[in-house]
Amino acid sequence: MKTALVVDDSRIMRNIVKNTFATLKIPCEFLEAENGKKALQLLETNQISIIFLDWNMPEMDGMEFLKRVRSMPDYGSLPIIMVTSEAAKYNVVQALGEGATDYIVKPVHEKVFIEKISQIVF
Repeated sequence: MKTALVVDDSRIMRNIVKNTFATLKIPCEFLEAENGKKALQLLETNQISIIFLDWNMPEMDGMEFLKRVRSMPDYGSLPIIMVTSEAAKYNVVQALGEGATDYIVKPVHEKVFIEKISQIVF
């Protein structure tokens, strides 16, 4: 079974991601982290299939986490979807330039989320 890592300091947002997978009937296990630092620890000890990543979090934000993951040889093609309230074009370009697979702006609309997930093979 695939494992998704949901990295967001909001429990509500983590639940939205999990509930969308349930709605789509996509079998998936979930690991959760409230910041990039804890997410790195989970990534080191688990086989992760996809990451949903917030930008603004305490301790280690999403961009720092993204840069670190993309610098690791084993994770160059791991799907990482930014799910964030940072909606400026500059932010989207920056995240994609650093290696994000896709970008979803909060508040997340289920239809958009479903479209983005269905485009990614993981």
